[in-house]
Amino acid sequence: MVCRVTTFAFEGIEAKPVDVQVQISSGNPFFTIVGLPDKAVGESKERVRAAFSAIGLATPPKRITVNLAPADLPKEGSHYDLAIALAMLAAMGVIAPDALDGHAAIGELSLDGALGPTLGVLPAAMAAQAMDLRLICPEVCGPEAAWAGEGTLAVPSLIAMINHFAGRISLPAPVAGELAPPQAVPDLADVKGQDGAKRVLEIAAAGGHNLLFCGPPGSGKSMLAQRLPGLLPPLSATELLEVSQIQSVAGMLERGKLSRQRPFRAPHHSASMAALVGGGIKARPGEVSLAHHGVLFLDELPEFPAQVLDSLRQPLEEGAVVISRANRHVRYPARFQLVAAMNPCRCGGGPGDGACRRGPACARQYQSRISGPFFDRIDLFFDTPPVTAIDLTLPAPTEGTAEASARVQQARDIQTDRFEKLGASDGRRPINADAPTRSLTDIASPDEAANALLADAAAKLALSARAYHRVLKVARTIADLDGAGGVRRLHVAEALSYRRRPPEGETVGNARSLAH
Repeated sequence: MVCRVTTFAFEGIEAKPVDVQVQISSGNPFFTIVGLPDKAVGESKERVRAAFSAIGLATPPKRITVNLAPADLPKEGSHYDLAIALAMLAAMGVIAPDALDGHAAIGELSLDGALGPTLGVLPAAMAAQAMDLRLICPEVCGPEAAWAGEGTLAVPSLIAMINHFAGRISLPAPVAGELAPPQAVPDLADVKGQDGAKRVLEIAAAGGHNLLFCGPPGSGKSMLAQRLPGLLPPLSATELLEVSQIQSVAGMLERGKLSRQRPFRAPHHSASMAALVGGGIKARPGEVSLAHHGVLFLDELPEFPAQVLDSLRQPLEEGAVVISRANRHVRYPARFQLVAAMNPCRCGGGPGDGACRRGPACARQYQSRISGPFFDRIDLFFDTPPVTAIDLTLPAPTEGTAEASARVQQARDIQTDRFEKLGASDGRRPINADAPTRSLTDIASPDEAANALLADAAAKLALSARAYHRVLKVARTIADLDGAGGVRRLHVAEALSYRRRPPEGETVGNARSLAH
């Protein structure tokens, strides 16, 4: 007789059902697992043997075959232990085979029969709910699984699970983990001076636009970037679920505690491509996916390897990253907001004694480490001037994060209403940065004067089609912050002023002179 139970294999954050089939037949004692298992799955038989021995059970001295179907789907990880153990217990007659009907299982066994924490419980629980199955998971993962809905069975050990199916005990339903309270975020009022940088930071927050600060050391670039999350609204219910699934697969959910704060990831410039975009032996999510619906901050941008930066071009456009393997492709969502900071040149380019002595050639050489197509995907460029001693002696600004975030929320409400009327529901965020190009004519149609300025700028600055549309999106965000119904000349002018100003000697026109 073949006994079976459902478990799940993960491709990105998608949990795909796997049918665990166990057959105990006569023959020489042998325990084999087939169905394209990796080393961790193959070692499951030793953990199951030890766990059975710890609770006083012995594996039958027969031929035991475990098949993981479909056989052509790669199986990775130790979370198959519990499903294999359950199917074996049913095949051995310890629990009734029909008791497993309507159940799925995920969890790693310890040698003493206890169930330890495992990755991916939340997406597995959601998949089980969609299949109308009751998920059996480790007790420590119960609060995480309970977020998917009712019906989860959280068990502390193998013996407790046997007793539950035998009717000797009744395990209580797990309670969903806490929703973490908002953490204190750095206040924009701490930044003295840099009024222009605060303005562009507010525009970036309102429209979800990618932003690059360029300025000498100590001008407040990193300080400003760290205050961006405080301007952003909390995650919506749908966004919270998507972010939490990624964190579950990455093992970042502690006792099922979810947070509505948007992720803020700041990898070091020595990060590898696999660390940034995802990869490795088991194709784990990278920083771009962990920043999904949040902010990815890249400090010292030119110090990142050029190949690593160029690998961000696809996620910036498509909102997802695809990790290719010889026998499969793994897709992770990666719809993030990029904020970067850099010095104008390797010397720093500061005032006085810190000024670069090599002139414009140093800036051209330093900034040439970043490719033109990568620059083309950044909406807002701002040169942060050095902060003077006079700025530091001034009183703290009266307006901080609270006031700016209120304006950002108003602008985002306008954008959400606009997207609902357009019916844009293809996975994009309801913000201007994600507005489909085909809808720009409806949402960001400039008036005659603004259109003439934009056409003149596009010719003189040799704007690509992507850059042209990004200028329109930024202008639409500026108009939303002003509460204007249409895009006017001053909105386009300000948007053009935030285009990249290349180092002296490059042949691209100066956007700031055009805007003014």
